[in-house]
Amino acid sequence: MDLNAPRVIADLRELAARTSTPEGAQRLAWGPVWREARAWFKSKVVEIGLTVDTDSAGNNWVTLAGASKKTVIVGSHLDSVPNGGWLDGCLGVMAALEALRMHAASQPPVTLKLVDWADEEGARFGRSLLGSSAAAGSLKIDDVRALKDRQGTTLVDALAENGVSLDRMLDAHRELKTIDAGAYLELHIEQGPVLESMQKPSGVVLGTFGVERHMIRFTGQAAHSGSTPIPMRRDAFLAAAQTALECRSIATRHSKPGAGVVCTVGIVNVEPKIVTAVPGVCEISLDQRALDASVLATMHREAREASERAARENNVVVEWKDLWRIDPRPFDPTLLRLCEEAVREETGDAPRLPSGPLHDAAEMVPHMPVVMMFAVSSNGLSHCKEEDTPGPQLEQTIRAYLRLVEKTVAHLARSA
Repeated sequence: MDLNAPRVIADLRELAARTSTPEGAQRLAWGPVWREARAWFKSKVVEIGLTVDTDSAGNNWVTLAGASKKTVIVGSHLDSVPNGGWLDGCLGVMAALEALRMHAASQPPVTLKLVDWADEEGARFGRSLLGSSAAAGSLKIDDVRALKDRQGTTLVDALAENGVSLDRMLDAHRELKTIDAGAYLELHIEQGPVLESMQKPSGVVLGTFGVERHMIRFTGQAAHSGSTPIPMRRDAFLAAAQTALECRSIATRHSKPGAGVVCTVGIVNVEPKIVTAVPGVCEISLDQRALDASVLATMHREAREASERAARENNVVVEWKDLWRIDPRPFDPTLLRLCEEAVREETGDAPRLPSGPLHDAAEMVPHMPVVMMFAVSSNGLSHCKEEDTPGPQLEQTIRAYLRLVEKTVAHLARSA
């Protein structure tokens, strides 16, 4: 096999030069730079004698027909966050293109399909995994119909500018079901510090976290900070702070090696928000994630109990508002084994780890066998111009991914 990792990296550098500013990547989905990136990618596809087709959700597909209709799907996404990095998403697309190049000169035993999912990031309209969720059939059209970006442009209009009708996006699910998909393989950077802390270039991804995301509102009574004795206060902020600290303790209790458990309080809103008043209202966000569904359910229950306890102790009222949830999406055991073999052959070791961030791969889990591979992220950074993976480690991971594609093709060919 010609595992041409340097060519993949050269493509990535060329894409970055075309679609970045000194502040980072600017391939915001549905915008002009994203369209430029897709046009450039199409030119790369044409070079190997293939074409790009677009489904009803705006996802781009490249097909290399094999002797069997059994299909290995490879890919990721070209869109980025504003001022993003040079590897997030596009690494998986360009490595997938190299996998097709490896077979373009002769018919492979099974069909290969490359996908560039539309709007994985959700950076413009706030709905991540837009194209892949439409293809998976999980997108709720009415939930996104009223979305607008910061300039006031509606999602409906942005889609139309790119030839996509919101009301027809779910047709992509019917289109996906016409594929005899035997595997979906996605390469991505880790976007976190775990592999670097282990001094490993590549990792086998066990699955994506399940998520429980809520807003928690504590209501007490605003009062003068000088004249109200502490025992007589109904301080909403203290109840919120107590809950946040307890949620951290809950996550710590449930953490174990490989379990993948985190929680975050990212929003804190206090009223009346003046120095001389006891806070009468405090609202916080809570994001809990775990790879094990039962662990996530227990964490959620314990967090609710903690908030109710804090409310009683501070003489305030607590209310929960559900924001979003998704079940954990564990990956396919057979593909995990093949991925582990590929990584070990290239790097000598194959650490397993969960994915905290969600990826398009998660939307494919209910529909086909799925696995992901991670490349180490320098300093654990992503979604910023400093995002990077050292060259030697990046080459190793790309070669490991190409090996995974070959192993998966052989596996499906034997069972076709």
